[in-house]
Order: sequence, then C-alpha cells, then structure tokens
Amino acid sequence: MNANEAVRRAFTGTDKIVNSYLDDMTDAELLVRPVPGANHIAWQLGHLIMAENYLINSVCPGSMPALPEGFGSRYAKETAAIDDPKAFNTKDELLKIYREQRAASLAALAKVSEADFERDSPESMRGYAPKVIDVFLMQPSHVVMHAGQWAVIRRKLGRPPLF
Repeated sequence: MNANEAVRRAFTGTDKIVNSYLDDMTDAELLVRPVPGANHIAWQLGHLIMAENYLINSVCPGSMPALPEGFGSRYAKETAAIDDPKAFNTKDELLKIYREQRAASLAALAKVSEADFERDSPESMRGYAPKVIDVFLMQPSHVVMHAGQWAVIRRKLGRPPLF
C-alpha cells in the first residue's frame, strides 16, 4: 500500500462513521446541542463541508465544486449559536453536498503523486498542516473529531452506542 491508498482509506473510513451516526437522525435532531454553548450537528456538518472545500482547493486548485450560493455565510462561525432550522440546510441537503465534496476530494487525491505529498502546503496552513499530505490527512481527523461530539448527542437522544 502506498500513501495515496492509505489516505483514501482514511477518507472512506470516516464516511462510514458519518453515515452510521447520521442515518437514523432527523433534521430536528441535528439541531440538538450536547450541552449549552456547544455546536449542533447541522452547523458542524456545514463547517466540515466548508473546511474540506477550502483546504483541498488550497493544495489542488480548481479541484473542488463550488458550494451552493450562500453556503459560506450559512455556516460561518457567527451562525453556530443559531437554533432556527430555517437557517440551515436539511440533513439530506447537507449529506448530498458532503458526498459531492468528498467525491471531489477523492478525485483530487487520485491525481496526487507520492512526491506531491511532500510539497509544502500554502504558507497560511503550515502551522497546522505543513505538507500537502498533512492537508489531506487533516480531513478524516477533522471529521472524526466532530463525530465524537455526535456520539454524545446520540446518547443524549437515547440511542445506543454504534461503535
């Protein structure tokens, strides 16, 4: 196995977690907060989509599809405290956009050579992702970090652990 295959497996592994945690949840449940002041899943999923689009486009320019109009302002840091369901996309809409972005990330990944992985990332990212491979690997770990919060929300809603 090479680095490209390992990164691809990390991406597809996190997709299984996302699908498992969100499969039986309703739009209303995506707005439940684990504790006051914590972000709900609807906002977190939009945030993950925006981050993936930005970061992969930064190391593979032009590889990611444009996000829907207004998506960035809908999932900005300033909107995290909003609980109005009309302020966010539905679960089905979010998952459709997530899957489109993920497919584009995997297509971009398929074009990255082993040597490309060792290129420096853009200067603005070097503090947290110094190389191109670090930018790609950040995506699955970012998703899993948020999914850990989703596990708590699921338990709060009375669902048994999945993993």
